[in-house]
Amino acid sequence: MTFFVKYDFDLACKTLLKEHLDAFEITYSLGSMGEVKIKGGLSDEQRNSLATSLKRYGIEILDSQKITLVERIKNAIDELLKDKDLKSIKVSTYLSDNLHYSYAHLSSIFSESTYTSIENYIILRKVDLAKELICNTDLTLTEIAFKLNYSSVAHLSGQFKKTTGLTPSSFQRIMKKKINYTVNPKT
Repeated sequence: MTFFVKYDFDLACKTLLKEHLDAFEITYSLGSMGEVKIKGGLSDEQRNSLATSLKRYGIEILDSQKITLVERIKNAIDELLKDKDLKSIKVSTYLSDNLHYSYAHLSSIFSESTYTSIENYIILRKVDLAKELICNTDLTLTEIAFKLNYSSVAHLSGQFKKTTGLTPSSFQRIMKKKINYTVNPKT
């Protein structure tokens, strides 16, 4: 038997973090965008045990200030892309206001660490979100384009094809065939 699931990645990560921090009896508060504020600090032993415990779920405690800032930028972008109330805000303004650095500084750190620009990262994330929406919802391409703040379906299709090599329609057909095949395999 095969079945498919839909999940909220942010909620899953926060729940895992809470469960592990509670199990280690650590006093904490979860900030926005992957930030955990520990009250009182951690011993080296606690930190190593927590890091080991979280690592098996793909959650990593970051040490470098640059890497931490890059992750905060990525998380802020994800938040911006998923929140329909933030559509009209410019990315540069949103990042500067939320991370308390100039956009030039954020852009420089991001490019230096990831070898891509914030703008290219946003395009990649929007295409990933479009794939998720194509696979997990019944939204039309027009609705997906609107939801992801594209000016038109043509704009979405152009970026999608440039990134994946497929049009959104082709991707949708392939995924439907894949789902149908896994549900009703031909033996």
